[in-house]
This record gives sequence, C-alpha cells and structure tokens, in this order.
Amino acid sequence: EAAMRAAGVSNDRTVMIYDDWRSMAAARAWWLLQHHGHGGALVLDGGLGAWLSAGLPVEQGNVSPAPGNFRLGNNPSSAALDADGAAALASTGVLLDARPEDRFRGVGETVDPVAGHIPGARSLPALELADERGFLLPAGELRKRFEAAGAGEGGVGVYCGSGIQAAHVALAALVAGLPLPALYPGSWSDWITDPARPIATGA
Repeated sequence: EAAMRAAGVSNDRTVMIYDDWRSMAAARAWWLLQHHGHGGALVLDGGLGAWLSAGLPVEQGNVSPAPGNFRLGNNPSSAALDADGAAALASTGVLLDARPEDRFRGVGETVDPVAGHIPGARSLPALELADERGFLLPAGELRKRFEAAGAGEGGVGVYCGSGIQAAHVALAALVAGLPLPALYPGSWSDWITDPARPIATGA
C-alpha cells in the first residue's frame, strides 16, 4: 500500500503498467494490484517497444508523482494458492506451469536448485503466449492454447518459478475470455523448500 501510494496510485485512477520485455514484470504488477482490489489496473500490450514504435513521446529524468491514496481491498475473483492449494488443484482441477517447457520437464534448470514440476501440472509456457514483438497473441489463439492444455472455464490455477510468468498467463487467460486462474505466488521456488513435497520430471 505504501509503495503504491508513493508511486501516485489511487483507487479511483486507472493505472497503466508496462515494461520493456514481453510484459512479464508488468503482468506481475497488474496481478498484485487487481488481487488487492484495484479495479482499474491495465497492461500496455507490447510494452515500451509498442509505445516507441507508435512514435509516442517519452521523458527522461526522475519523476516525483504526487502521493496517491491507494487502499488495499479484496478482489473476490482473484485467488492466491499456497503449496497445499496448488497440490489439490493439480489433482482435482487443472494446474498450469508457466515456465519454459525444458524447466517443466526438469532439464536445463538454471534458476532453482531443484529441477522438475509439481506432480499433475500441465505445461503452458508464458513465453509462447506472446509474439516476437512482445504482443499477446490474438484472443482466439490464446483460447486454443489454454484449451489444448485442458484449461477451460473453471478450476484452473497457474504457477511458474517465482510467480512472475504465472501472472502473465493469468492475464492471457482474461484476454482469451476465460476466468482468472488462481495463482500460486510462491510457485516452484516455494514448492521445493519442503523436501517432503513430491517432484515430477519429464512430460
């Protein structure tokens, strides 16, 4: 709440969020804001690159916005999962893994000390839901990819390594016209902190 106020955020003002790489970090900020009750958080599709390509103005130097009055609230349509909730959803619904497929399979892990995925999870890499310019794929194509992963109208959760790419998948689900998935913010980095939790590898 203090950080958002310092950035000039108020509950009654629209917040447009962007970054300079496929909207991954922007999606995480968007998820946090909407999860905590901000009804006007948006992500700039294509990010800074799209803005520059459109010939729109930019500024340089520091910015000191007037403080906002953002207050934390609840969004009943946005659910956060813990490890137990993610495990339950993997067996009773659909749990999507938003990391690149090699990390899902347990090969090429360069971030976390343990490789693999949550048993029962299905792979839907966030990086494959945007084109090479950083724009999200068209809504119809996104929906096809969710449906191919078995993610339909409900009972869907998503995680990644640390909750960033998972937020991008959550955003893509809304663009595809699907309900907002539940998100496991701690994701794989949290899952592996308990050696008693099971780990799966392979497809």
